[in-house]
Amino acid sequence: MTGNGKYLSYLAVGIAALGIVLVLWLQIFHRSAAENGGEGGPGSPPVSAGEVASPFTLRDLNGNTVSLKEMRGKVVFLNVWATWCGPCREEMPSIESLYNDFKQYPNFVILAVSQDTGDPQDVASYIAQNGYHFDVLLDPTNTVGDSYNVGGVPETFIIDPNGRIVAHHMGAFNWSRADFRAALKELIEGRTES
Repeated sequence: MTGNGKYLSYLAVGIAALGIVLVLWLQIFHRSAAENGGEGGPGSPPVSAGEVASPFTLRDLNGNTVSLKEMRGKVVFLNVWATWCGPCREEMPSIESLYNDFKQYPNFVILAVSQDTGDPQDVASYIAQNGYHFDVLLDPTNTVGDSYNVGGVPETFIIDPNGRIVAHHMGAFNWSRADFRAALKELIEGRTES
């Protein structure tokens, strides 16, 4: 097989694998929406496949600047939340579990964007008290919420290494589920092999 033929073969396999991942996520989120009273159902599609993720630059809890543009080449788990949000608090332990299980992948990052408008120290205290270790960004002016058209918190977007949204979930979710983990791992490892 020639170099171009081999490349096209790998590309076709990669596209097919990504399609399988997207279908799996669609099934997972549709089933989850049905279990949670219909959030994310008809009228609010759970997958925004192909849309370019809006760029943003925010500060983390240590005052460091974090830019989505700097994450190009990585799979980004972008979660929009707030400390006052019950469903957000409900799903946070599973996000921490996801962080612990996937932190060995250098091409994967969790960005939890807080929409709290009060004292940033309240967010830092909440994170510390609960022993969370994933990256938390402060967005008191709702920059991310506005640019991503967030209708309520929590809301999560999975962004591929090319900066495109490949999955979108509204409402709390158990990120410890084996089917989601398998799909995420396939996306991460599929990108590292190409």
